[in-house]
Amino acid sequence: MGAVVVDDGPSGVKAPDGGWGWAVLFGCFIITGFSYAFPKAVSVFFKELIREFGIGYSDTAWISSILLAMLYGTGPLCSVCVNRFGCRPVMLVGGLFASMGMVIASFCTSIVQIYLTAGVITGLGLALNFQPSLIMLNRYFDKRRPLANGLSAAGSPVFLCALSPLGQILQHEYGWRGGFLILGGMLLNCCVCGALMRPLEPPKKSEATKEPAEKKAKKKLLDFSVFKDGGFVIYTLAASIMVLGLFVPPVFVVSYAKDLGYQDTKAAFLLTILGFIDIFARPICGMVAGLKWVRPRCVYLFSFAMIFNGFTDLMGSMSVDYGGLVVFCIFFGISYGMVGALQFEVLMAIVGTQKFSSAIGLVLLAEAMAVLIGPPSAGKLLDLTRRYMFVFIIAGIEVTTSALVLALGNFFCIKKKPEEPHTKEAAAEREELNKSEDKTPEDTKVDSIEVEQFLKDEPEKNGEVVTNPETCV
Repeated sequence: MGAVVVDDGPSGVKAPDGGWGWAVLFGCFIITGFSYAFPKAVSVFFKELIREFGIGYSDTAWISSILLAMLYGTGPLCSVCVNRFGCRPVMLVGGLFASMGMVIASFCTSIVQIYLTAGVITGLGLALNFQPSLIMLNRYFDKRRPLANGLSAAGSPVFLCALSPLGQILQHEYGWRGGFLILGGMLLNCCVCGALMRPLEPPKKSEATKEPAEKKAKKKLLDFSVFKDGGFVIYTLAASIMVLGLFVPPVFVVSYAKDLGYQDTKAAFLLTILGFIDIFARPICGMVAGLKWVRPRCVYLFSFAMIFNGFTDLMGSMSVDYGGLVVFCIFFGISYGMVGALQFEVLMAIVGTQKFSSAIGLVLLAEAMAVLIGPPSAGKLLDLTRRYMFVFIIAGIEVTTSALVLALGNFFCIKKKPEEPHTKEAAAEREELNKSEDKTPEDTKVDSIEVEQFLKDEPEKNGEVVTNPETCV
């Protein structure tokens, strides 16, 4: 890697909005798919784990919960690693960790060992891939960023459609141990995606500008100044409440169908339906969010998506047969896709490119405890009541509450400010430009007279005016 420097992203480089960015987008698509679909797809193995280890629903729910908690809770660690070593090396190491965790989990003899391997190690590996991929996507896209976020987020439902039936087949053919081993091998593809994350090269600078560049490299590895932004604080609070219930329905909908007496393959097909609808919802929502009138109000579109999702959970609590669950999965797929396409686009819009690597780490840390509590507490409620209705009702209330916090907080607490330059360098450039524009006509006239006199004094050679740096104005 050579010398280690702060990977803050070259501020002088304009986002390409294409080119190699499409390869980066493809890598983000794969990483997002593994990161978000994996905790849900693992739920296909829950019934088998319950039978083998003699445990309850809440015990198996901890696997998905730990995976998500590691994905979220290690946010600041990922931010520091990215700012210290760069996105590509961090993602390569993360791919190895993710694969190693699942391979070791296939040899475990207790549920606690699975928590440590499939939960902690694999979760850490996915986190070291997920966050850097979003940072690179933010650097490569600007005008097309909402669409890029929507397409990248579509990786989650695509992989959910593929991994859930695949997990069911692997469990039937090889058992949960063989399934874990094969999934561990598939996770090595994260290393390939990491190799695609080519850093943007800053423009070549002259000797005079090298010293300021060296001073700029001493920036903090984790920037806590984002908490001074009221919009960021409101977003963090709302997102923390949202994740308490956002991931609960996908984790329990398969078990819900199995308890109603439907076959395992038919129950797993519900996640495929959810994922199929989600595939189209995310890119379409990204396109809508990129519209000129919508993009400045993207936070309110995000709030609507959360209200839609919470209302869907409340309606899903009334399902009593397979048809009702299918309808629930269709509407949940639409609302869940909208949330997935907008959540990081809104954060990028709030904090900007320069602070995004630190902001996303702090947001994910704030959400970690909620993610860790959500599915296990729902599983404990299910163990006590044996009714899925209460699980879905609580999840719906939590997501709806988060939407109200975000919308009302932004409407009443955040005042629009005139656009200001994001950095001191930009401010200095603007001030220098203003000075040049304020130059009086008299000064301009004097300069033109001097140049004209200079040209008259200069001798002619072979009928051509001698060209030198002074006359090339």
